[in-house]
Amino acid sequence: MTTDLGRVFIAGHQGLVGRAIHAQLVAHGHKDIVVKKRCELDLLDRSAVKKFFASSGVDTVILAAAKVGGIGANDTYRADFIYENTSIQCNVIWEAHSHNVDRLVFLGSSCIYPRKASQPMREDCLLSGALEPTNSPYALAKINGLALVDALRHQYSRRYYSLMPTNVYGEYDNFSIKDAHVIPALIRRFYEASIARSPQLLVWGSGKAKREFIHASDLAKAVLHLLLNYADPVEAADLPRYTSHINVGSGRELSIRELAHIVAGASEYRGEIRFDCSRPDGSPRKLLDTSVLDKLGWKSQIPLESGIDDLVTWFRAAHANQAQDLRL
Repeated sequence: MTTDLGRVFIAGHQGLVGRAIHAQLVAHGHKDIVVKKRCELDLLDRSAVKKFFASSGVDTVILAAAKVGGIGANDTYRADFIYENTSIQCNVIWEAHSHNVDRLVFLGSSCIYPRKASQPMREDCLLSGALEPTNSPYALAKINGLALVDALRHQYSRRYYSLMPTNVYGEYDNFSIKDAHVIPALIRRFYEASIARSPQLLVWGSGKAKREFIHASDLAKAVLHLLLNYADPVEAADLPRYTSHINVGSGRELSIRELAHIVAGASEYRGEIRFDCSRPDGSPRKLLDTSVLDKLGWKSQIPLESGIDDLVTWFRAAHANQAQDLRL
């Protein structure tokens, strides 16, 4: 079944995931796409968001806008992460509902699941234990967004649902060493270490924590697969009542130590890699159960090694010509 999306608003179109979703929509021939830069529409401003929806004629919303960062940023800017993400989500989701937007997809994060959740993590393990302390404000904000989507779905029969992706990487990510996620941070650091011919590089944590990653274009393909093939993927998956979110992952986990060596190889770094055990590891494991998404006919397609190879090549080119905003 193919679904007509009508006019689509991508909130966060300049971010890592939003860019990839926009590219996929264009690749599918969809032309009626609405995007707004922050200077044109501040999603933290409730009145501005209300005014936008009152005049936009939007039929479908893809909410990819968020304040994001790595473990250091999450732990340092705790108030900013919970306030900004909660505000963006509530403003966009509620105004979409208030203006009778037909369909909405909210993109959350795998950090919503408990720190010691059974692996791989199923959708129904939400709220079954304590969160990872270093990023709990961000996780709580995402849980709030998921809960609002779920409540609107049940109270008003909205065709709204949430996707919970694993760790996302890809072009146009934040490569700032200060607050980037692990893959872009490692790529930036190994690039600079290679240029400087540094004899060793120190990586945060013990290296034992395990993570799962998905390329942004893979995630975008999953979003479009569900939007274009199911009027309501939650109903199609026959999920239990009060479960309106679907995991999106690659199905592969590896240790941070293994990841560091993959990035080092792609970056042609020949020095020693050491690990700083005084720094936090975060959750010991984070692997998603993607059986619901499998049932709906989609699987991740981009192997991590080739995805990182391509991203390192992209980063080098962008860094060389300084044409891209890498937030250096």
